[in-house]
Amino acid sequence: MLAPLEAANLTNLPGIRHGFFTRQGGVSEGLYASLNCGLGSGDDASPVLENRRLVARHLGGSSDGVTTLYQEHGTTALEVSGTIARDMLPRADAVISRTPGLVIGVLTADCAPVLLADPVARVVAAAHAGWRGAVDGIIESAVAGMERLGAKRQRISAAVGPCIGPVAYEVGPDFETQFLASDADSRQFFSRRDNADRPHFDLPAFVGRRLRDAGIGSVVGLSPCTYENESLFFSYRRKTHRQEPDYGRQISAIVVA
Repeated sequence: MLAPLEAANLTNLPGIRHGFFTRQGGVSEGLYASLNCGLGSGDDASPVLENRRLVARHLGGSSDGVTTLYQEHGTTALEVSGTIARDMLPRADAVISRTPGLVIGVLTADCAPVLLADPVARVVAAAHAGWRGAVDGIIESAVAGMERLGAKRQRISAAVGPCIGPVAYEVGPDFETQFLASDADSRQFFSRRDNADRPHFDLPAFVGRRLRDAGIGSVVGLSPCTYENESLFFSYRRKTHRQEPDYGRQISAIVVA
């Protein structure tokens, strides 16, 4: 049974359904157990496609599954009006739609998923915000794309879903230097524990700040850390630390009912 996390500000919107899905409730096995929705993983395509159909059905969408794009940590936001063939996926890190019943989403395994909706314009979006995409402007691209379809940023509600938290997200000094060179006002999102040399980065807080700076009317964050909660989430960094051969991806999805 699927039991996605929901953000209160999105749940209360008329005509919008959403979910930040965990790794639980699917049909994949082994490293990918059980709701692996990443077609780019080494999992068999058949269970992944079934998992995506389960997500779409849970949200009351079409039986075609969830429409996602080829994510590459960039800043491109793309409007879609229907499903896209797997071998023709455009490269983009935010997907936007106003098509009723078309479930759209993003895949993550430590990066921050962001779901956005304007219930008046009936426009929704899903963005994949790793640190690079976030600092380069993926949030702003998604909002601008929604506005082109009639959304107003003061009417938009947005939620930042589960991602790697600051306790687990240790980065190097070079990362901090490079990041602050791109966004000098972001020093508050770096901290050091026990006077250690290596900083930690607060990705969800940074993404939330970018949403508020963009003038979004309502912004909330869901706090579970993907690295620290193995039973609920896949994590690229956890996989790397354990030297495991691969990892699954959880999905965050939204639809105009």
